[in-house]
Amino acid sequence: MAETVNERIRVVVLFGGRSSEHAISCISAGSVLAALDRDRYEVVPIGITPDGRWVRVPDDPQLLMIRQGELPSVNGSGLEVALRPADGASVLADLAAPSDGSTIDVVFPVLHGPWGEDGTIQGLLELTDVPYVGSGVFASAAGMDKGHMKRLFLAAGLPTGPFEVITDREWTTDRQAALARCWALAQPPGHPLFVKPARAGSSVGITKVRTFDELTAAIEFAREHDRKVIVEAAIEGAREIECAVLVDDGVPRASRCAEIVVKGDHEFYDFEAKYLDDAVDLIVPAVLGADVEARVQRTAIEAFESLDCRGLARVDFFVLPDGSVLLNEINTMPGFTSISMFPRLWAESGIVYPQLIDTLINDALRRGTGLH
Repeated sequence: MAETVNERIRVVVLFGGRSSEHAISCISAGSVLAALDRDRYEVVPIGITPDGRWVRVPDDPQLLMIRQGELPSVNGSGLEVALRPADGASVLADLAAPSDGSTIDVVFPVLHGPWGEDGTIQGLLELTDVPYVGSGVFASAAGMDKGHMKRLFLAAGLPTGPFEVITDREWTTDRQAALARCWALAQPPGHPLFVKPARAGSSVGITKVRTFDELTAAIEFAREHDRKVIVEAAIEGAREIECAVLVDDGVPRASRCAEIVVKGDHEFYDFEAKYLDDAVDLIVPAVLGADVEARVQRTAIEAFESLDCRGLARVDFFVLPDGSVLLNEINTMPGFTSISMFPRLWAESGIVYPQLIDTLINDALRRGTGLH
């Protein structure tokens, strides 16, 4: 780890990846690159192509922005690299010259979805003894799988809405039983359901259904992104509230809260509403009573600790008209785009974007790797 005043911290910003959230990861990374202080950090951007190759990419945030509606991607044209341990440290080695390499101080894995946010990259970084921003293997894996996440919430006594999980084996061997079990959530009859990939994010692959006849197609659509599917009862009349958690000096803190209000023709907070159509009003801070906001903040930290999260998370809630709170989900590597809720919540709470990045990197260096 870099320790002297004159030595910059060498931080690898790792992004892209094999998931359906590849483009959003690129956009998030562009915002992180723009915020890093080059006087303090030596920045090494590494992109992961959709087929899994690691390549050096230019240190230019503008290349990772949405241009005329076109989403960015890692095209694989850079020099391929590999991560490997060497002489008590870890290095990024060019595949063309694997005996050479540059020591890494810390990795900021700005990766969303499977093969990045789900514990896989975290396990690799643990094996190569590289400090990294964010949660470890277990919390990342549990936070990626909405079914296991919600079961852990329930085990911790935390409130969450009704749900069912359909595994690939059940769908292929006993489809009718799976459909019947999920449709039983639609109470009273006709109550809307949300059908989602169990291990995807950015609202991809989600369908809102109101009739039994729509259910099979919705499950098949979700299965295009993940063969494991979660079906949730819609929480009618609830407000969508989000709260961010940040570990500062080893202590998790909760941010102010925000509300998501979907407008226009979008029925829910889907991918297009989030990133492409300007169909969402983000009310920061949310207009909540002090007691309700405190309840959300307290539950956000409880949810964070129930999964043994580290570093950061964004926690999503439903707040009912009576002020009661239901957990929706936790995101262990939330979006870092210029419009993403996590940095906006902390800006409202007094921590601006560059300071937020510094706090996360300092926490990663403080924590190191291994069992804690």
